[in-house]
Amino acid sequence: QLQLVESGGGLMQPGGSLRLSCAASGFSLDYYAIGWFRQAPGKEREGVSCISRRGGDTKYADSVKGRFTISRDNAKNTVYLQMNSLKPEDTAVYYCAADAGRLINVCVLPKSDYNYWGQGTQVTVAS
Repeated sequence: QLQLVESGGGLMQPGGSLRLSCAASGFSLDYYAIGWFRQAPGKEREGVSCISRRGGDTKYADSVKGRFTISRDNAKNTVYLQMNSLKPEDTAVYYCAADAGRLINVCVLPKSDYNYWGQGTQVTVAS
């Protein structure tokens, strides 16, 4: 059974940091580009960041550039999202997703390109 599980969310003060993890089970992440998405209450799910299968291509939404860093450890079958300088507007449920049909050195942010999704982890930024 293919499964993605996010962890690392929680409550953080503005300016703080969190690291989210996306662990895969039942399949190898080697063959998938991975994306992080988020959905705030009353808003559409939006792409935050993505990373290609070998990590050579990464993309970020303008709202998180310079603050968030995506990385992957294929040996651990896990992708990470390091989030620094958190802002209240980063509050959302964060999801990771796997894109099966992507070239080895490319990732994309549109959520429609992603085949498998985790259940999400809540990130709340508030003082």
